[in-house]
Amino acid sequence: MRTPPSKISHVDLVVSSIEVSLSFYVGLLEPLGWVPPDQEIIGEHGQRIHYIYVPGGGVSAIGLREKLSDDHAVPYERRAVGIEHICIDVPSREVVDERAAWARSVGAEIISEPREHDYTPGYYAVFIADPDGIKLELLHRPTFWEAAGA
Repeated sequence: MRTPPSKISHVDLVVSSIEVSLSFYVGLLEPLGWVPPDQEIIGEHGQRIHYIYVPGGGVSAIGLREKLSDDHAVPYERRAVGIEHICIDVPSREVVDERAAWARSVGAEIISEPREHDYTPGYYAVFIADPDGIKLELLHRPTFWEAAGA
């Protein structure tokens, strides 16, 4: 039996309001096939953690936990030490455009409008700020989806 390659299983984000961020992330990701949290887990510091995830083998998840400290300013400063952005692959350019329209409709900041980038052939992405200013990228990369058999 071949050992599967290592991967990132989940990323936990600390947010200023679990209710606001949970609504935003579920609204953004549920139409892409992500499953809203069906339970909460109590973290090592006692805060509730809610995982939004992609079902099936090779689970990918984003955990949301409410802040316990006010040491960092909001909105999040992505050019300081920490996460610069989180990228989520989507199956088409149309999905990139549709999710950008959804983000605009809920008042999210569009950091960079949907467009092609020179990173790899067909790389098409939008960059959005979550309610705390954390940068999210929704990316369609045809070579990824072709390799996945989609």
